[in-house]
Amino acid sequence: MGRGDPTRTRAAAVDPPVPGTLIRVRPNLEPSIINSSISIVLPMLPTPMLLRSSTAADVPALRDIYAHAVTHGTGTFEIDVPGLDEMARRREAVLAAGLPWLVAERDGELLGYAYANAFRPRPAYRFCVEDSIYLRPQAQGAGVGTALLAELVARCQAAGARQMLAVIGDSDNLGSIGVHRALGFEACGLLRSVGWKFDRWLDVVLMQRSLGAGQGRPPAQRFA
Repeated sequence: MGRGDPTRTRAAAVDPPVPGTLIRVRPNLEPSIINSSISIVLPMLPTPMLLRSSTAADVPALRDIYAHAVTHGTGTFEIDVPGLDEMARRREAVLAAGLPWLVAERDGELLGYAYANAFRPRPAYRFCVEDSIYLRPQAQGAGVGTALLAELVARCQAAGARQMLAVIGDSDNLGSIGVHRALGFEACGLLRSVGWKFDRWLDVVLMQRSLGAGQGRPPAQRFA
């Protein structure tokens, strides 16, 4: 991270409780992009899902979700599962930079999470963020990732970010590619065979979406 102090104490980085957004999702939900704002039409289902800012109490569940992605998935190129302290440090660093870390929750269980981070640490990149989304296996393909990414885009746009990048591990990761494409991201590059995991070479897919005025005018503020 190029901004904020990731070594600050955990208590200092914990955000106060923020009211979440109750939404209802169904599998294979398709969003629509209208005038650069995100609109998702959601049917009424019996159990709503809550989107909210994460808290320090969520760290064990965040780590469990990520542990499965590390040990079974190719969406992350990390090989070793981070400990609870490291997971907490990563979340605190994101919050210290003024960026969102969101969770999706249903009936008290975390289904997944999403956060934005600085794309690169040098100051010229400060209006460009990179998204990350991780879901429990049972939450995949049910619209949870779409809802999380839509909320993440909206919050980063409101904060003043101008570009969001998706750096997607594995070109066969069609679920993540599809979610990003549905929310207005466009393919902008392919890095071939840059990762080695599970005894095979993995590509990285790059996708990009403008936020707010994009490149249309200079930024009015330093958002982080």
